[in-house]
Amino acid sequence: MAKIMKIRNVGDYSHYVGCENRHPLVCVIDYAEVSPVRHCLNNYSIYGIFFHDEAEIDLSYGCGKYDYKKGTVICVAPGQIGGKEDNGEEVMLTGWALLFHPDLLHGTRLEKSIKNYSFFDYRINEALHMTDEEHDILSSLMRQIREELQKKRDELQDSIVVGYIELVLNFCQRFYNRQFVTRKLENSDVLTRFNDLLQHYFDEKQQLALGLPTVQYCADKLCMSANYFGDMFRKMTGSTASEHIRKYVIQLAKNELASGTPIAQVAYELGFEYSQHFSRMFKKQTGMTPSQYCESLRKE
Repeated sequence: MAKIMKIRNVGDYSHYVGCENRHPLVCVIDYAEVSPVRHCLNNYSIYGIFFHDEAEIDLSYGCGKYDYKKGTVICVAPGQIGGKEDNGEEVMLTGWALLFHPDLLHGTRLEKSIKNYSFFDYRINEALHMTDEEHDILSSLMRQIREELQKKRDELQDSIVVGYIELVLNFCQRFYNRQFVTRKLENSDVLTRFNDLLQHYFDEKQQLALGLPTVQYCADKLCMSANYFGDMFRKMTGSTASEHIRKYVIQLAKNELASGTPIAQVAYELGFEYSQHFSRMFKKQTGMTPSQYCESLRKE
């Protein structure tokens, strides 16, 4: 049974690695100053952004493992488990960690918008791999946050630090968008497999037992997190994965209706529990009801 350390606040982790903690809700760790550090498998109640300059570490995260190399950014959110079980080994690290408690965001714009940074829910094998320039940008921001935390606290310090954190998150989002583009060939293969998956789903009539395919189902079959898959698909196509599924279903419906299959039977065969649901989706996608579509075919 793996021993898991509970990281309830930033002090739990900073004390573990031997870093002075100057603020109860946020800390920046320069690993070069605290190395060597022992491994630990952590259950987080805080947010964390970790990256190392040089590292070859086999990390666990959720149900997966990842070979953590130079320039890799890993983001964790409250309720997640990550790290490597303490086996007594100590490792020399250089790089940074930014840890902050959800309470730091209370009453700020970021408190509401942090849920939009979907990379907190990416799987470990979907981590961000930075370029040297991107690495320098994040390192510079870490230094600036640390310098701010070393100043005497005043009524503006927390909002300044939260502003820096939001900047870090926005840069991470920009870097992920760049990664989606630079992995275009690899991602185009995913899109092909997505279409193959949809075709197989309906060919095997899985919709009769499972209903319409969901983004979560497709992402699981493609061995990706739903968030990463959804963000990648939107970046590649300008459309959402759920929209793509709906368009695929409507095209199947059009083919069946054109062949004379009754509307209720088409709805059932496509996995709709009620034909009204099918009619609603059809009209939303095409601008006409299935009956109107059939009528238009008869006029041609």
